[in-house]
Amino acid sequence: MATLLRTILLLSIFLMSATTAPAAQKVKSLCEISYPSDSRIPWSCRKLTSKDTPQGLFGALWRDVLRFNRMDRRHFLGGVSIKVPKNLAQVKNFNPMPLTYPAAAKEPKFILVDQTEMFLGAYEYGNLRFSSPIALGIEGMMVPNGTFRVDAADRHHQSNLYPVEEIGRPYPMHYGLRFWVDKSKDEEPSYWIHGRDLPGYPASHGCIGLYDEEMQYDYYRKHDRKVNGKNYHELTRPFLEDAKALYVWAVDQRSDPGKFHKVKNGPLVVITGRPPHTPKK
Repeated sequence: MATLLRTILLLSIFLMSATTAPAAQKVKSLCEISYPSDSRIPWSCRKLTSKDTPQGLFGALWRDVLRFNRMDRRHFLGGVSIKVPKNLAQVKNFNPMPLTYPAAAKEPKFILVDQTEMFLGAYEYGNLRFSSPIALGIEGMMVPNGTFRVDAADRHHQSNLYPVEEIGRPYPMHYGLRFWVDKSKDEEPSYWIHGRDLPGYPASHGCIGLYDEEMQYDYYRKHDRKVNGKNYHELTRPFLEDAKALYVWAVDQRSDPGKFHKVKNGPLVVITGRPPHTPKK
């Protein structure tokens, strides 16, 4: 009977979470979100039209401008205002993370999450190997600062709490790296670094999201074409795949079964700062 009651309780929590969890508030102007690194690069604010594409506006530096705005191509939409560097060359290989992190000098693999910059850095023995813009938790659902360690991974993980709002499928969390299970709560929610949408502002239920345009192409293509009509810009290769890159770096591919599995001595994860202020709309 106790087991049955616990199952019913967890199912109730699941249903409430899936239907009443606060949604991310859509922000129309990324120009109103400030990061410490903004002071290094002069920029102006540009309101996009439905005809604009990153490649069309910024040529070979389109990825860098998206990184500067912490956004992906799916959210590069008419009516959204973005930061455009006055000298595009200044954002080539844009990276606000420190090139070295002495505190991690003894760690073979170390992940630093800077919530204030909304960026993540992957380090080997304290030296930066690559970095990526990220999405963070919305107000009231932010991941806490602290020190964690990746203890599980799942190449094709999906949420058992939240559906994709637009299409009703379980939310994809591909290339997932689990770093914390909050055992202080009855439902014991897990927190992951995984692929997701990057709109340029906090948008998750607490997890840390990285580029995964391959997932967007598979999950959202039909929906986005229907919603945007003639203004739809289909994602083209090369996809932005930072989540995949981090996963391949963090998980031994020789022993990866391609599904959920525990990870021994996974990368240390340190989370610092607070997400930038998001304007109320």
